[in-house]
Amino acid sequence: MASKTNKSLAKRIKVTKNGKLKVRAKGHAHNNAKESNSAKMAKKKVGEIKISAKDLGRTMPHR
Repeated sequence: MASKTNKSLAKRIKVTKNGKLKVRAKGHAHNNAKESNSAKMAKKKVGEIKISAKDLGRTMPHR
């Protein structure tokens, strides 16, 4: 049986052409009205996550 893609991880990250993993900041969904503009702008930055090739292969075999 083929291994399945972990959908919760696949929805949160994007694999770039060179194999880097880009992830957007958490907390965009709701309750942002009371936050300062600097806090809102900080969430717009895209971060990079580190994960071993072994773990990535387990969670996203068909990337």
